Amino acid sequence: MQILGIDCGSNATGYGIITSDGRRNERISSGVIRPRKGQPMPERLRHISSELRKLISSHNPDAVAVEGIFFSVNARSALVLGQVRGVALLMAAEAGLPIHEYSPLQVKSSVVGYGQAEKAQVQEMVKVLLRLDHHPPEDAADALAVAICHSHHCLPLARAATAALAVPRPRRTQTFRT
Repeated sequence: MQILGIDCGSNATGYGIITSDGRRNERISSGVIRPRKGQPMPERLRHISSELRKLISSHNPDAVAVEGIFFSVNARSALVLGQVRGVALLMAAEAGLPIHEYSPLQVKSSVVGYGQAEKAQVQEMVKVLLRLDHHPPEDAADALAVAICHSHHCLPLARAATAALAVPRPRRTQTFRT
C-alpha cells in the first residue's frame, strides 16, 4: 500500500509518501511545500493545492493520512491551519482517495511510543523506522510520521482480515449422545 502523509501548515506543508506492507515501511518521497513569503492567503492555498494535486497525480497513493485538528490557544493560527487542512482534504477527496485523520497524540504514540514526544524525537524515529541516512526536515518528518501511523493502524487490520478469509476453518462436528 502506498500512503501519502500530510502535515498542514500555511508557511510549510510537509508531505511524505511511503509504501508499507504493515511490517516494513519504505520512504518513496518526502519534502516541504513552501509558498512564497508575503503571499496573500488565497495564493498560498492555491500553491499548496497545486503542489498536492501534482503529488497525488504523479505518485497515485492508495490512501491519504492527515494530522487531525489540535486545539490552539491562538484562534487566528487555528483558523489558518483549518484552511490549509481543508485544501489538503479537498485534493484527496477530488482524487477519490480514502482519507484518514490522526491526532498529534496518536501520531507521536504510534511512531515514538510517547504522545508528548518532541519534534526531534519524531525526526529520529522516522529516520530509524524508514532506515534513512539523514534526518528529514521537521515538516517532512511529521508528514512521514502521519503516514507511518496510518500504516500501523490500517495494515495490521487488513492483514488479519485477509488471513482470516484465506485460512480454511476446521468444520465443527457435533456429537450426539444417545
